[in-house]
Amino acid sequence: MNTQTPQQLLEQAELVHSSEDVQAAITRLSDQIAEVLKDSCPVVICVMGGGIVFAGQLLTQLNFPLEIDYVHASRYQNETVGKTLTWQALPKLNLSERTVLLIDDILDEGITLKAIKEKCLELGAKKVFSAVLVEKKLEKIKPINADFIGLEVPNCYVFGYGMDVYGWWRNLSAIYFLKQTNSK
Repeated sequence: MNTQTPQQLLEQAELVHSSEDVQAAITRLSDQIAEVLKDSCPVVICVMGGGIVFAGQLLTQLNFPLEIDYVHASRYQNETVGKTLTWQALPKLNLSERTVLLIDDILDEGITLKAIKEKCLELGAKKVFSAVLVEKKLEKIKPINADFIGLEVPNCYVFGYGMDVYGWWRNLSAIYFLKQTNSK
């Protein structure tokens, strides 16, 4: 359990990617995504709640026709360790025979993103792509690979730009990592 204030968490964190790094990555991703999906009129699905900041910025740079929806599935529930996947909302649009682009904040272990992709295919999507702002570098093989990756982060707990630490700091324009402290 965390006993630190949100401000203490931020003060003890270390910068991983600056706001400028994040913006450059989003612009690069928008170009890569447009190259692949511009003629498919995709359904773009934001993975709530972490994907909302990234999706909001990315969508303004995608200059082709698309429809927007969202899904809400989480393993973290404001904690720093993932647990059982909880579905809170499924896509509302008909995905039958559609191309889908999932937008999420982070590809960590890949369990959540894999489950969401499988759900979209189960709902009739003909092809599902995924774009993540960051991918965490892990020593183990993940069950899914993202099609579009903005930045890499080390194997530590990161927050900012949609990713939270104990429910706080999704609104930061840069990405930080949580230093492990002995604070009580």
